Amino acid sequence: MTILDTQALSPIDLMERHAAHNYSPLPVVAASAEGAWITDIDGRRYLDCLAAYSAVNFGHRNPEIIATAHAQLDTVTLVSRAFHSDRLGPFCAALADMCGKDMVLPMNSGAEAVESGLKVARKWGAEIKGVPDGQANIIVADNNFHGRTISVVSFSSDPVARNGFGPFTPGFRSVPFGDTAALARAIDDNTVAVLLEPIQGEAGIIVPPDDYLPDVRALCWEHNVLMIADEIQSGLARTGYTFACDHWGVVPDVFLLGKALGGGVVPLSAVVADRDILGVLHPGEHGSTFGGNPLAAAIGSTVVAMLQRGEFQARSARLGERLHDRLRGLIGAGVVAVRGLGLWAGVDVEPSLGSGKQICLRLAERGVLVKDTHDSTLRFAPPLVITEREIDWAVDQFAEVLQGA
Repeated sequence: MTILDTQALSPIDLMERHAAHNYSPLPVVAASAEGAWITDIDGRRYLDCLAAYSAVNFGHRNPEIIATAHAQLDTVTLVSRAFHSDRLGPFCAALADMCGKDMVLPMNSGAEAVESGLKVARKWGAEIKGVPDGQANIIVADNNFHGRTISVVSFSSDPVARNGFGPFTPGFRSVPFGDTAALARAIDDNTVAVLLEPIQGEAGIIVPPDDYLPDVRALCWEHNVLMIADEIQSGLARTGYTFACDHWGVVPDVFLLGKALGGGVVPLSAVVADRDILGVLHPGEHGSTFGGNPLAAAIGSTVVAMLQRGEFQARSARLGERLHDRLRGLIGAGVVAVRGLGLWAGVDVEPSLGSGKQICLRLAERGVLVKDTHDSTLRFAPPLVITEREIDWAVDQFAEVLQGA
């Protein structure tokens, strides 16, 4: 294909020809974005009610975050971990303090944070708990979503994520989410960790019973097992608190963070835990060329500072009530159920009205962007800078789509 041929094709056509088909995106081509709005290549504006799966919690091109990025671009962006940078130490200290922990292992993507957390748990099991090398097991929840790396899909319940990708990594046991008794039965002397999403995101924003996470916390203490909370999507003010675990007063042994930690600008993730856990790592045992790079660390420090002010947690709690009240008002008028906390909602649509993807396409035609999951469930997760008026407008468009289906 020549350069002229390439120029004659649309961005969507080029993606279809040359980008691996590992996603099935809506036919919207973003050209710019600001706050809670995305503008396409034809100048049409869309209200973003997905926020890049919570990576854009603070809004597109948040001025405070963008200012930090511009300033850092003029100094240094990458030196690898072969040298120190003046940004990494302050970032790790600030994030550890916000989490109430001692240490931070900086990585890039959320999946890397999960993989890193699994490695740390196994190493902790071998060195601290005394589990024989190669015998450790980690308990997870059915219908989880922690990424799509080989180890993670090894314990996925989703056949689409698994089919054709074996053989899989051993050492995982899956039990029903929200079932403490099943979890207790699965723990044995070689269990080193329990890995959970406090609220299951990809599964449809599934909120557990109120006694579940406190009971998991107690079981982990009782059996000397690490409680690992994957707050990559649920954390950083999405649910009205800094962490979803805060709703139940639970502090895990290990936080896995990502998405919004990079401010919607760069990939940035982290494993956060105390020294007796992360201290099991020694030079050469784990690493990442880009992990904790100066640009990401500078942005991460700004994100932590913004979260420490509490304004985004308050917005999510207050506006989340509005979002859930409006969505629940559609139950019986095309909506079957609404779940979630803060500015995060899973909405089950009456299947006879169309698939989730079809509903998303109709909403996009009306200027609202959401994402489907599991056939007939839609996820609403707008940037936390959205206004009450914008929430009302989005739900009004949703109601019109349901009525016209």
